Amino acid sequence: MRSFISTETGSLLNVTKSAGGRRWLRRVEADDPVPGAIQDATGCHPIVAKVLAGRDIEPANASAILAPSLRLLMPDPSLLRDAEAAAGLLADLAEARAKVGLFGDYDVDGAASCALLARWLTAMGAEPLIHIPDRITEGYGPNIAAIDAMMGQGIDALVTLDCGATSHEALSHAKGEGISVVVLDHHQMSDLGPAVDALVNPNRPDDTSGLGHLCAAGVTFMTLVGANRALRARGHAKEVLPDLLQLLDLVGLATVADVVPLRGLNRAFVVQGLKVARARSTLGLAALIETARLTGPLQAHHFGYILGPRINAGGRIGDAAMGARLLTTTDQGEAAHLAGELDTLNAQRQAIETEAVADAIERVERAGEVPPVLVLRDDSWHQGVIGLIAARLKERFHRPSLAFTLSADGHWTGSARSIAGIDIGAVVAALVGEGVLAKGGGHAMAAGMTVETARWERFCEAVVSAVGTHMTAELASPPLVIDAVLTAEGASLELINALEVAAPYGSDFPEPLFVLPSHRVVSSKIVGTGHVKARLIDGSGKGLDAIAFRAADTELGETLLKTTVPVHVAGSLSRNSWQGRESAQMRIVDVAKPLM
Repeated sequence: MRSFISTETGSLLNVTKSAGGRRWLRRVEADDPVPGAIQDATGCHPIVAKVLAGRDIEPANASAILAPSLRLLMPDPSLLRDAEAAAGLLADLAEARAKVGLFGDYDVDGAASCALLARWLTAMGAEPLIHIPDRITEGYGPNIAAIDAMMGQGIDALVTLDCGATSHEALSHAKGEGISVVVLDHHQMSDLGPAVDALVNPNRPDDTSGLGHLCAAGVTFMTLVGANRALRARGHAKEVLPDLLQLLDLVGLATVADVVPLRGLNRAFVVQGLKVARARSTLGLAALIETARLTGPLQAHHFGYILGPRINAGGRIGDAAMGARLLTTTDQGEAAHLAGELDTLNAQRQAIETEAVADAIERVERAGEVPPVLVLRDDSWHQGVIGLIAARLKERFHRPSLAFTLSADGHWTGSARSIAGIDIGAVVAALVGEGVLAKGGGHAMAAGMTVETARWERFCEAVVSAVGTHMTAELASPPLVIDAVLTAEGASLELINALEVAAPYGSDFPEPLFVLPSHRVVSSKIVGTGHVKARLIDGSGKGLDAIAFRAADTELGETLLKTTVPVHVAGSLSRNSWQGRESAQMRIVDVAKPLM
């Protein structure tokens, strides 16, 4: 793999320590031949060619990135261990018009996976029964009480979605009661999982599919492709089978919201999913788009930052099943009602989160030097926002961060968010195996866990040791890598249109960052909950609106609010739609003062 971060020519614009304490580097050198070759091969905008080159895209593969084809990228579902068995069992249930219990996680991926399978079963004449556990009273994953309640309602089989791969006790209980059990999951596993009829998880130790980057909805979609194939082999006409392509909006939504790598098949899921979502064929998603007052073409970041958090809000502080109901309803009135309820819950969640995050940040700053890993607990924090507290701490201090609150059973329930280079899911799995954690699981960038109160000190020592061994100065303070240098005039809608062709951006395919050198900051002010809004003016007098989110009490915000001299400004570009008018804007992530 080529190295794209230039160190030979020194820091970009001589910035060795910005307001964010980071060195700025150019991702691709001006004389690198690859961007030109990509431009020749695709005819794309020169800056887009530079962006692709900086993400290790070779000229021969650039067209596939700009227009990912699901037909070309979709592998045979049977590559996934147990997928053929799961597909056959689902085909049996569909033909029998069975009553199928669906047990999902309480996040977007769980809701979307449940909705995906529920809509397929309904189209086949079967009867899905969805259960999403309450985050506080039930916790993550299948539990015996919920399974017994579903069996009391007459289910013929149980499918767990985005959970279940490590639920030995609960699923052994279900099997002992004589029902078929299928697990569709993607979380890391330390063993081969519970003994069930089929366990489909590209991250199980014996899976060789190479599809570990899929979210649970992606796994579910592939399994349903296999189920449709099984039904065709049994004589069912293709025309009477559910059109899975029309359900890709759910897969795209989950892929972005679950922050899995946007490479290969995942890119195709998101690109095709956005096309379906823009057609508003899913009533619940259409209602949520309307409630969120989204205008302009739907983009991947709307999945991640606007729609996803609203669907998650029910699982965080309200009824955990609301998201799944929203994505399955065929009643327009119910869709509008649920979308409104989730929008209200999301606003409440934001208020709870803001207070808790401020408390957590103050504790870290009061303690002085930031340690290699942040571990905080408070019995007053709402269990629904501890993952968000961890995420905000990670963003602010660039450290793996874990936040805990006290659960009803007296244990500490926690959530972790990590940085690139530290696999927090592997750390949690190891600590579960060592008996330090009562339970836990996750993936490289996020995990959940439970710590018995008596083992708290031992856990803290173990996690600090595990992370500290791998934490380096470069991981703790990575350089800010810039794709191109622009002016306010060059940061245009035309450029944004070109950049959107190379979307989606996200995990493992980062959003492009640009620098506006020596721009004046005018009319800067604090807006909303600690955001700093400003207008940037280049040397020719052209201006660009910009905003730095949650920056008011940081050195970045202070610089924007108080600078009297031109500064270098780094950030990403986006489209701003307001009252039918569109304009370019920058999301500022860092600033630096030019050397005098």
